[in-house]
Amino acid sequence: MKILTADDERPALNILNRAIKEALPDAELRSFTYASLAVNEIRQNGYHPDVAFLDIEMPGLSGLELAAELKINHSGVNIIFVTGFSQYVMDALALRPSGYVMKPVTKEKVLAELQNLRNPPARTVPEKPVRIQCFGNFCVFVQGEPLKVGRSRALEMLAFLVDRRGAFCRTERIAEALWEDGLYDRSRQQQISLFRRELLRALEEAGASDILCVTRDSLAVRPENFDCDYYAALAGDMAAMNAFLGEYMAPYTWARYTESELAEKFRRS
Repeated sequence: MKILTADDERPALNILNRAIKEALPDAELRSFTYASLAVNEIRQNGYHPDVAFLDIEMPGLSGLELAAELKINHSGVNIIFVTGFSQYVMDALALRPSGYVMKPVTKEKVLAELQNLRNPPARTVPEKPVRIQCFGNFCVFVQGEPLKVGRSRALEMLAFLVDRRGAFCRTERIAEALWEDGLYDRSRQQQISLFRRELLRALEEAGASDILCVTRDSLAVRPENFDCDYYAALAGDMAAMNAFLGEYMAPYTWARYTESELAEKFRRS
């Protein structure tokens, strides 16, 4: 998400930028201490932010005038006014902003506005062939079709690897997750090997084997090779965050820890 910030007071601008980066770590942030510089960037370089956090009272060109300039050049921009003076509310509302934040700015205030944008930005990253759904039931889709895996434990193995977000997992660690009794005898080793072979075969037949990195005794997912609602939510994607309704990878019991972490994270948000 491309975000513009403008405030003539450098300490206030730093506080605003820090709050935005805490709320949305992957945001592409561009900051200005003079509204006139922002206007030059918009007019001369065609800069079109998705969201603009603007201090209202600035010397020379005001935040209200900068907002009007933004709307002329990019009607879909989300304007969020930032000020310490409530008397500007009516003037700001005349420009139909997406939101209004009173100083001091905090991560929580920023998140509240980003989750309720008037014009949510469209996804700009092309969709990948593999899409993995973690919120609710765990599902894997390749080119829009469900991945066909014969044994449920083989699919659960993939779910556990997705939960680990790219970290390599040894087979005994995967077995600990799939069976709560902690037993890893010869029979379990054989079962894990069977599930591993079946998962790799299913991915290869679907043309999706590139989502896994495989060694002799370990497995890991390659997060860059698939779309995932869980990963998107952690990166600050508002649509993905709003898709979390309290359930994560049901009904896997080992997923309850991540589920509670997500619930707490989004509750604070």
